[in-house]
Amino acid sequence: MTIPTDSSPDIDAARFAAIIASSSDAIISKSLDGIVESWNPAAEKLFGWSAEEIIGQSIRRIIPEDRNAEEDRILARIRAGEVVPKFATERLTKSGERVPIAVTVSPVRDPSGKVVGASKIANDLREQEQLAEGLREKTDQFTALANNIPQLAWLADKDGWIFWYNQRWYDYTGTDLAAMEGWGWQAVHHPDHVDRVSKRIQHAWDTGEPWEDTFPLRRADGEFRWFLSRANPLKDGAGNVLLWCGTNTDITEQLEAQEHINLLIREVNHRSRNMLATIRAILGRSARLPKDELIQSLDRRISALASNQEILDGGDWSGARIADIVEAQLRHVGEDARARIDIDKPEPLIVRAEVAEAIGLAIHELATNALKYGALSNATGRVHIAWDVLDDTHGKPILQMAWRESGGPTVAEPTANGFGSLLIKRNVEQVLKTPVVLDFQSTGLVWRVEAPAGDLLIDRIERVDPQTFF
Repeated sequence: MTIPTDSSPDIDAARFAAIIASSSDAIISKSLDGIVESWNPAAEKLFGWSAEEIIGQSIRRIIPEDRNAEEDRILARIRAGEVVPKFATERLTKSGERVPIAVTVSPVRDPSGKVVGASKIANDLREQEQLAEGLREKTDQFTALANNIPQLAWLADKDGWIFWYNQRWYDYTGTDLAAMEGWGWQAVHHPDHVDRVSKRIQHAWDTGEPWEDTFPLRRADGEFRWFLSRANPLKDGAGNVLLWCGTNTDITEQLEAQEHINLLIREVNHRSRNMLATIRAILGRSARLPKDELIQSLDRRISALASNQEILDGGDWSGARIADIVEAQLRHVGEDARARIDIDKPEPLIVRAEVAEAIGLAIHELATNALKYGALSNATGRVHIAWDVLDDTHGKPILQMAWRESGGPTVAEPTANGFGSLLIKRNVEQVLKTPVVLDFQSTGLVWRVEAPAGDLLIDRIERVDPQTFF
């Protein structure tokens, strides 16, 4: 047997055949009419047809019916001597399964350069399709998660260039990626904070240290809200930063709640000091009373204080409705006496806490005195209570409140003033900063007060005509 040299055509052909046979890509040749002329083992594996079954048959056996026009275009380009660059398509296996493949088709020429056929290289894309589908699924999951978390979220490259935001960021800021990419986020920062924030976050970019800060961000409608913001680096095995993951959490309501708590604590401390001072005054004024009378006096007045505090506690110590104050301080008179107390126009006026305390103690003392000496001390007397916000002669709102007794014993002005008089008159005058009228008419006591409403009310109703009041 003669061994051919390296330059022998037989060796070249053997090498070429070995390459085709060992290739993991399907390599097929066909005539210009689409008749299969060669079919390597990789083609057998991919399409399920053996070489003996397919060689001499039309290549259209592996082409789906809806792709026949594609084959027509390929053959036309091959006849014109063109190479058809790699493109993705589908072909049929022997079992009829459609498989995704990538195809490159080149013309085959004879020694004279004439195009006599075509060679096709096909890559199985099923694995890549599965990977791509898996990637799409993971991407969809990430997008769904990122867009449904309550925080604004973003990603930045290792140098801090932000290249992605979640949908909540765009919804909140009313912007888009073109406006926010890179350092565009500075446009939605409060001008009083942006320089400080920029310096601190740049330090994180430079050092790779986690970043945290608190600052306001502008909402699409122009309102600024406070956010707790964090960014953590994602690093490779060598400790190099690959990218940054950041979030912004709206903490405006938490800050407001904390401020409200602090305000309430200060208010409670203030009210506690006032209450202790009032109790001391009650003790000081009542110390000379006989023991039994002292106990009764302390008990009812401290109960009056407790009723006020209960009402204020229900309103977060900010204030209370006059109607609630009055009703709370009339509980001790009993059902029979309460039935003879008329409350006129109990409008939903809310007064400040210190005003509520003063009015409450005054109503309590007026009711106690009416039970002992006034209209509620007999079976026929009545009490009329009214309040409202009216316009004075200058058009400014004033709060008017009155207690009017009738049908009781003949009234005479007392010769001495006790602690009850202090609560009814002087205490109210000091808090409301206006004189209190105490008119000891023979037909019944009248207690009346008028004060500028703006300094006393938290909320008020529509004002009425002064002529209809009382």
